[in-house]
Amino acid sequence: MADNLFNEFEPVSSKQWKQQIQYELKGADYNETLVWESPEGIKVKPFYHGDEDIPKTENVRTTNGFSILQNIFVHDVKKSNERALDTLNRGAESIRFTIENESVSIEELMRNLPLGDTQYFFYLPFLSIDFVNRINDFASKNNANISLQIDPIGQLVRDGNWFENLDKDFDKLNTIASKTTIPFLNISSGIYQNAGANMVQQLAYTLAHVNEYFNRISNLNQPITIEIAVGTNYFFEIAKLRALRLLFNTLAKEYNHDLNCHIIATPTKRNKTLYDYNVNMLRTTTECMSAILGGADAIANLPYDALYHKDNEFGDRIARNQLLVLKHESYFDKVNNAADGAYYIESLTEQLAEKALLLFKDIEGNIQKKISESATKEQELFDSGKEVLLGTNKYLNKNDKMKHDLELYPFVKQNPRKTLITPIIEKRLAEKLEQERLSQEA
Repeated sequence: MADNLFNEFEPVSSKQWKQQIQYELKGADYNETLVWESPEGIKVKPFYHGDEDIPKTENVRTTNGFSILQNIFVHDVKKSNERALDTLNRGAESIRFTIENESVSIEELMRNLPLGDTQYFFYLPFLSIDFVNRINDFASKNNANISLQIDPIGQLVRDGNWFENLDKDFDKLNTIASKTTIPFLNISSGIYQNAGANMVQQLAYTLAHVNEYFNRISNLNQPITIEIAVGTNYFFEIAKLRALRLLFNTLAKEYNHDLNCHIIATPTKRNKTLYDYNVNMLRTTTECMSAILGGADAIANLPYDALYHKDNEFGDRIARNQLLVLKHESYFDKVNNAADGAYYIESLTEQLAEKALLLFKDIEGNIQKKISESATKEQELFDSGKEVLLGTNKYLNKNDKMKHDLELYPFVKQNPRKTLITPIIEKRLAEKLEQERLSQEA
């Protein structure tokens, strides 16, 4: 019936559209006026058309059914257990515990929590075979859906040092791989975005991160978790997540790994601000929308006050409610793969994937330097006002005071120490400007 409705209209080709646009431009150059280039070197056209032979992306996960993930840092086991139960009752659908040491009792932490369908992630910033075995045993005995997040390469990238050293870390990982039935491997790729890498770099370095594990772990038979940070470039970020899954599946096929990756998305910290902090909620909302439409499996939203407040019930509730609104009032989980077939997004996905694959094949030298160069370019755009963060470098509220509200230090922390490599440092765009404003507060 829909086809019959459109039979009355003559089809309009891309050539005809372009001719009409050029006529409307009244002599202005089409490319100079309407085509712009992204930091990744992608030329974005004013329109995309079905007759342009735009490839359709395969291997992209359906977008319905994303999980609302709640982060909980385990300091007090009893309180963490109570908080997990409370957040699950308030709309969270999965929980991620960050555990700092192996003295934590898994049985106490998981007491009375729903098992089976509810997924739990255990982020471990240390490497212990015994502790992993304890979690694996608990999961097996209680039919619990648990995934570990262990990432020695991520430790090296972030800290500059391995947990112990390269050989010992991978010996332990291979032991864990041979004895563990639950997923254990994590790719902490959000650091690349938060440090200022462009999207092609983020994808290529994430792929290299995964490739190193495929090369060094002999029996990798469990699904891999990939953590990714989502920025504010709405359509590009949708395409980035789609390209990530496409690239992962392409690489995994070469190693006969037939399990899909599990993508956890979190809004980036790079564009978040201390002043006019409520704008952070607008930023995280669109970033979560990109993550959903890009096919993330789980989304852990960033509270609007995460930069300067310790974990608090109000900030967590607002962050969780943003996702609940997107899911249950905006129905983002009802449409299966809403970005599928959108010419613009399909084109971006293909170009990001191709450029990232080329960079991955050609990675050499110091990636820290490459990321720093990309971050510097973006910082210059922000400092010149060409990249805008409302309330920070445009439309400032001069009466906004933050000096007495800081519970956390919101800037890059200096920690001089001997390292094997130069660590990749996360840094927000607004830090220098915010430090100047704080110094001028009465």
